[in-house]
Order: sequence, then structure tokens, then C-alpha cells
Amino acid sequence: MTDRIYLDHAATTAVRKEVFDYMLPFFTEHFGNPMSVHSFGRETKKYLEAARETIANCIGAEPREIMFTSSGTEADNWAIKGVLKGQSKKGKHIITSQIEHHAVLHTLEQLEQQGYEVTYLPVDREGFVDPDELKKAIRKDTILVSIMHANNEIGAIQPIDELGLICKENGIIFHVDAVQSAGVLPIDLKHLPVDLLSLSAHKFYGPKGAGALFVRKGTRIESMISGGGQERGLRGGTHNHVAIIGMGKALELAVLEMEENNKRISKLRDQLIDGLFERIPEIRLNGPRGDKRLPNNVNVSIKYIEGEGMLLHLDMLGIAASSGSACTSGSLDPSHVLLAIGLTHEIAHGSLRLSLGRENTEADVKKVLEVLPEIVKNLRSMSPLYEG
Repeated sequence: MTDRIYLDHAATTAVRKEVFDYMLPFFTEHFGNPMSVHSFGRETKKYLEAARETIANCIGAEPREIMFTSSGTEADNWAIKGVLKGQSKKGKHIITSQIEHHAVLHTLEQLEQQGYEVTYLPVDREGFVDPDELKKAIRKDTILVSIMHANNEIGAIQPIDELGLICKENGIIFHVDAVQSAGVLPIDLKHLPVDLLSLSAHKFYGPKGAGALFVRKGTRIESMISGGGQERGLRGGTHNHVAIIGMGKALELAVLEMEENNKRISKLRDQLIDGLFERIPEIRLNGPRGDKRLPNNVNVSIKYIEGEGMLLHLDMLGIAASSGSACTSGSLDPSHVLLAIGLTHEIAHGSLRLSLGRENTEADVKKVLEVLPEIVKNLRSMSPLYEG
């Protein structure tokens, strides 16, 4: 099928042609191990370090503060586990929110089994953490706060500048999962009070298998993977230099085009939201409206039907969407994010996430608005809960 529509950019994106073309020579021509001292290795290392500098410039960091990883998940794990040893004398209390990605939540669940205490901050009905709740949760033995920049399911953009300032005033390390926001929202770590920040290349049209962790100078972090001394001895393993170099190019392009791209995509987002509300009764928007929402995110709950049914019918028509996080799409449990903003299990099960990207057009939005109301109507006709 050639006219398929991809509306699951929050799960992953295609590698941009410019990025793909830029990466190609590093498979066969510039293939040396960056840790080797000979000319092949030195040549590759030059490009790898250029990518590090590019990524640093894109987020207002210094090149030395960028550590390469295999993914955003690894970056989250490393950020959380890596700082704990250095803080062990201070305490074992960690603060996060109820709507974090499972890369953070599952890591913290493991730490709870090892004797750490975790406070899970509630969010309001639009998915925002209240800075006053963070202030109340801080204790003398609090050593780390981990709050995501923007939510991957409902698009809520957290006030990380305000949250970070609270952490700074209390001498607490602040980690931000920016996997959904990097390349989409401006990030300037020269001014944001953030100590650790996670990135993932495949969310901004780079290759899979490349991520990064920003570690602010002066923040002590322990190694998680021992090996050959890569990343200043903090992350062993041969560099995936092809993917890393692609990541640098992808983020550079994303930041360069950010303002223009966001203006266009947020317009499509609002057209899609407004159109769904005009055509489908008993529908709920999950997350905020306007500038406090990721420009590409639409998440709605449609009463009396299952999200899985909508996904299957859309897929048969060549439209790719999601009912929540791609990492949990195989689960029968309702989204923890939707439950945290106050939805019942039944309404949470009827959620649909449509996440737009740079190749989507008004024709794509029009197509969804043509077919989805009919899908909902048919599914509701079979639902014992719906009375029409």
C-alpha cells in the first residue's frame, strides 16, 4: 500500500534522507574504531567528536558533558543509578512523578527493592506536576528528583525550569527525561537548572540505537558498563559511531527547522483535535490545549469502545496510530498516565494517540476525520455499554 499514513511519531520516526546519506560513508569508508590510534581510528574519532560538539551546541551544553548511550532508556537508567553511589551518605529518598516513562518507573521499582524510598508525585487532570507538591515532598534525605520534560502519551510539557530551581535551592540532583522533547522544544542547559538530561536519536529522525546523557560538569556519576574505557571510562563498549554521527546530524536539522516545523504541525494538531470533537460525541481530550502541549501530540479517549479496536480498524485502512506508549502497547492494563490524570479504567481503555510528523499533511488529517468517526460508530453499535 503506497498511500499509508503514519501517525505514531511519538513511538519512532523514520531516518531523514539527509541523515541517511550523511551516515552512509561511515559504514564502509570511515569504519575505524574511534578508540584506535591509527589513522582509520583517528579519522572516525574526528567525526564522532564533531557529533558530540553538535549535540552539545543544540542543547546549550559543553561537549565534555555529553555521554553517548545506546538509547534513551539506557540514559534514564544510567542517570538514576549512576548518581546514587555518590549520594549514599546523604540518604535514599528519590522523587518522581506518576506519569514518567517506564524506563524511569521500572528502574525506581528495582531500587525500592534495594531499600530506596520513592515518592511518586501526583499530577492534575491535564498531566502537570505542581511545584508546590515537589516542595512538600522534599526531605533531608532526598538525593534525586527525576521529572520528564514532556509526556510521551498526553504531550503535557512540565515546568522543568521551576522544578529545577526548587531542586537547586535544596541541593538535590535533578534529572530530566527529554526523549520526547529534544528536537521538538527548545532546550538551553546554560539557563535550565538541570543536572542530567536524557536524549534518544530515533525520536527526531535519527537512527535507532543511539542516545545520549547530558551530565553537567561537577555532577558525580558512576559507570554502569565496564569495558574498554570509552566515554572517559564511564561507558564501556565500542562506539556505534555510525548511529552517533547520524544522531548529531538529525538533531542539528531538527533544531534548525524547529520553529517553522512546530508552527505547521501544531496547526495540524489543532485541526485534528477540533475535527474529532465536531464529529464524534462523548470524546475527551487527554492533556492540555495550546502551547503547554507538544505540537505533534493528540490523545483522546472515546467512550464505550476499546482503543485496540480503533487501532486495528485504522491499520486496515493504512493508518498507523497508538493507544498509548509503544513500549506498553502489548499490555492489557490501561495506561498508567491516563489513570494518573483521573480517568476510569473503562475510559482509559478507549484512548487513541495520534502523533504527527514532518511528512504529515492536511490531507492526512482530512483522511482521519473521514474514517475515524465511522469506525467509532461501528464499534459503538456492537458495544453493550452504548445506548446511542
